[in-house]
Order: sequence, then C-alpha cells, then structure tokens
Amino acid sequence: MYSVALFISLVGATYASVPLYRMFCSVTGIGGTPNTESNRRDPEQLKPRDERRKLRITFSASTSDQLNWSFTPQQREVRVVPGETALAFYTAKNKSDQDIIGVATYNVTPLKAGVYFNKLQCFCFEEQRLAPGEEVDMPVFFFIDPEFGDDPVMRDVDTITLSYTFFKAKELNWVPSSNHHRPPTTTPPTQP
Repeated sequence: MYSVALFISLVGATYASVPLYRMFCSVTGIGGTPNTESNRRDPEQLKPRDERRKLRITFSASTSDQLNWSFTPQQREVRVVPGETALAFYTAKNKSDQDIIGVATYNVTPLKAGVYFNKLQCFCFEEQRLAPGEEVDMPVFFFIDPEFGDDPVMRDVDTITLSYTFFKAKELNWVPSSNHHRPPTTTPPTQP
C-alpha cells in the first residue's frame, strides 16, 4: 500500500511540476521569466520615477523546426523609463497549406532583470491557430517595475531583451469546413 501510494504521489508530482514551476517563475521572475503577478499592476506602479534612466528593450523571435511559420518582431527596440508602459507587436504567418496551431514561450535576458519585467497583456502560452497563408499581429503590453532603478544589482543593465519562441502545439486531424473550423460530424450507422 505504501509503495503504491508513493508511486501515485510521484506520478502526480511529475505532472504538476511544469505548471507549478511556470507559476513560481512568473511570480518571482527567476530564470528570466517576466513577472505576471497581479499585485504588481497597481496604477501607482505605472509611474516613471527617474526620467533620466532610459532602458533599451530589444525583441527577438524564433520558431521551432516543426512549425512552418514566419515569426518576427515588428520593431527592433523601444526605449522606456522604468514605470512607463510600452506596447510592442510581433507578426506570425502560416507558410503551410494547412491550419496549424502554435504556442509561444518567452524569456528575458539578462536573467536577473526578469523579476522587474512585467507583462500586462501578451500572447504567450495561448494557442494560436492560423489558417494557410494567414498572418496576424500579436501585441505585448509591458512595463519595467520602477524599483528597477533602486536595485544596485541592476546598475549595469541598460538593455533588456524579450525573446519569444513559437512551437507547434498539436496536430489537426480534420479538414475545416468553408465557414467555421469544426471537426466533421459522423453519421451513426443505420440499424437493420
């Protein structure tokens, strides 16, 4: 009984580890993960403190080899003051002849700046379905926490890079109808 309970607990911990780690990183900013904790989105936090310290935010984009999409940032960089909100856009285009679902992950470098990088809106970890040849613009709305300027560890950081990578999420085993993306219905067998 104890062995079975231990085995079940370990299997459960294995399945829970990825979402728990992702949640932990988004709250703490560890590993370059931008902060998504809602208590950091207080309007008082969105006031620039030091107008003299402009940070250069650069953007990068890539796709996995299994995803036949082009994916690029629409701007190379923006300049922001800690506490100032900014909006950036990425563009994705399906270069294949079939619907593809992709999902994006992200990271911030240098890693130590991740705790101060706060995203208010983004497309990360949400499935994006693109039809053949379809192109979409995806926004990222963010700010750098004003406390960034008070942290002596951040004195040498003038440039922060936000990187996204798109991966193929899952296979589609059905052909979409002409007006909606729905799986085909099956007809029940006739009874004698």
